[in-house]
Order: sequence, then C-alpha cells, then structure tokens
Amino acid sequence: MSVFFRILRILPILFTGLAVMATTANAQTMWGGSSEWGGGRQTVAFDKKYSAGQIIVSFGDRRLYNIVSRGKALSYPIAIPREDARWQGVTSVSMKRVNPDWRPTPSMLKKNPRLPSWVPGGHPMNPLGVRALYLGSSTYRIHGTDAPWTIGKAASSGCIRMYNEDVIDLYKRTSVGAKVIVTWNRFKTGGFDSAANSASNKYTFNW
Repeated sequence: MSVFFRILRILPILFTGLAVMATTANAQTMWGGSSEWGGGRQTVAFDKKYSAGQIIVSFGDRRLYNIVSRGKALSYPIAIPREDARWQGVTSVSMKRVNPDWRPTPSMLKKNPRLPSWVPGGHPMNPLGVRALYLGSSTYRIHGTDAPWTIGKAASSGCIRMYNEDVIDLYKRTSVGAKVIVTWNRFKTGGFDSAANSASNKYTFNW
C-alpha cells in the first residue's frame, strides 16, 4: 500500500481524536468550569464557624457552599454578577418557588428593550430555570438557568445562577429563613485551594 493511501486511512482517526478533544474541552467549559473554579458539585471541608443550614456564596470562588454540618459543605459552581451588578451582604431565604415565572426588572428592560415582559414558569427559555430561592426583600435570587454554559462566568444582573440539577438539590436542602452570606472573599476548602481574599466588591447590602 502506498504512503498516500496510508495517510488517507489515518486521517479519519486523527480528525475523530481532535473532535473528541475539542468536545471534552468544550464540555469542561460548559459543565463545571475550569479547575480554577473547582469543577462540579462536590463535598468539601469548610470553616467550622459556619452552622448547618447556612449558605455561603463566594463570588470570588464562583462557588456556593451549603453547610451540611460543622466543618462540612456541599460546594456548587455558580455564575456570578457582571461587574456593573456586583454586591455583597447578609440576607436570608424569604421564599422558595418551583418553576418560577420571570419578569425582567426595569433596568434590564432599559438595557435590552427586546426582552419579553414575562416568561411563564416551566418554559424552556425561562432565565430562572426550574427552582428559585428568593433573597430577603431584594430582587436577587439563587436560581437555575436556561443558559448552563454561563456557569463559572460573570454573567448575571445580580442573581446567583446554578445548574438546574444543582439548584434542585439545594432547594430540597434549604428552608425558608435560612441565612445567606454573600461575599467576595475566597475560601480554602478540602475540595480545592483558592487564592487569597479578593476585595473587588462594589456594593454592600444588609437586609
């Protein structure tokens, strides 16, 4: 067999391998973020000063930590607010909703007048996904998403986005009234090491 025909036989194998590598890299970007942000859902060791039932949202780590017992937390990847919507503070879960409907805020409509005025709950393009935990009296929520590729990125208008499968898990574990601490501080956990604390917050709220 000539060298030419041997090359022709090898090319499909080579292209298939490249396609698999590209798909794997793309999947890592879409489904858990880079290793810098800790990957997918995991159980981690956590600071023992926090009590079971509390939620710690670290915009610096791009992770949400659900404290399950002293020194132990479930860690979930999240999408965080864009630079113009950054905040931090202490609040609580004021309401929980299954398949919440969605209405854009006036500021969202000002930025993008083409947004729909209302999206019903359960719609595949509902930005709140399949579950929502409402935070205090604010317009911010911890919720699912119709855009899972944004997890691990700075993409929201102030809310905390999670994969739908993760927010379902968190929803079952969280009670109305649960304390929620939102911070730009970064944490060292048993699941992954993160850098020193970040002081990149813009606004601070206490509800």
